[in-house]
Amino acid sequence: MKNILIVDGARNATFSVFQANEQEYAIIFPSGQDMELIEDLIARIGDDEAGRLLAPIWERPILKREAMGIHGTLFFDNQATQRIMPPSKREVDWDDASINQAQRLLFSQHR
Repeated sequence: MKNILIVDGARNATFSVFQANEQEYAIIFPSGQDMELIEDLIARIGDDEAGRLLAPIWERPILKREAMGIHGTLFFDNQATQRIMPPSKREVDWDDASINQAQRLLFSQHR
């Protein structure tokens, strides 16, 4: 199972973690991505299919303290927050100007 952090605009800021199986994860995060916007997922597979895909995932919450890593982040409410992310939607592809030196070193080893 892969752990997905959900980042949304909820005022309670829980940013919950849910588990997806390998197939579900690959649909949400294609081509090596580890970040996705819900609106891009819906545009890619359709609203109904996205609902069917996510329904079983919402039934698999996991406590953050028990998660053995975060494999991907699914962002909701992007229109309100105007998030900026690398075009590849891979964490390691952030522009060097937007991360610190330790992240530059770490990410350069995984590009």
